[in-house]
Amino acid sequence: MNSRILYPVFLVSGFAAILYQLVWQRALFRLLGTSSESVTLIVTAFMLGLGVGSLAGGAWSSKPGRPLALVFGLAELGIGAFGLVSLRLFSWIAAETPEAAGLSIGLIAFGAVLVPTVLMGATLPILVAVLVRSSGNVGRSVGMLYFVNTLGSAVGSLAAAAWILGALGQGGSVLLAAGINLAASLTVIGSHLRGGRLA
Repeated sequence: MNSRILYPVFLVSGFAAILYQLVWQRALFRLLGTSSESVTLIVTAFMLGLGVGSLAGGAWSSKPGRPLALVFGLAELGIGAFGLVSLRLFSWIAAETPEAAGLSIGLIAFGAVLVPTVLMGATLPILVAVLVRSSGNVGRSVGMLYFVNTLGSAVGSLAAAAWILGALGQGGSVLLAAGINLAASLTVIGSHLRGGRLA
């Protein structure tokens, strides 16, 4: 598989990620409260998960000989699979923790989004390692991946505000994001299994 396919894949991954963030934050605010304290803790939980994932992805991808493109595809698969059950999971968590307040809200939110945000955070360092192996150019690899992922997020934000959330609601928006992740996953994994290994 040509390594350039990873750029459009990472672009749509960014599109899906912003949809998740918008929907999941709204869902958690509704379930756990919308005080300034809970808003801060829920947003912090997202950022913390992404940071942990980035560190984990960087450490894992630094070892030579690992099938990084395949792992990226599996991470996208995991994100999509979580997306399919996420809103029901959040509702169950809220029902089980009706008295949550203060720091416990942050811990609940972090636990609720831990798996998908860690996987999301891990994708960038994994793809950087893939492209550096194929091109040897760290600066260009990092810059292009940040660009396409940020572009995908920006387009996703505009689309969500202009149409997606209003037309599809939270449930439909999450299903759309999950479908994007699963399509990205199948694209990368399918290429790997056909013998077009990137790294």
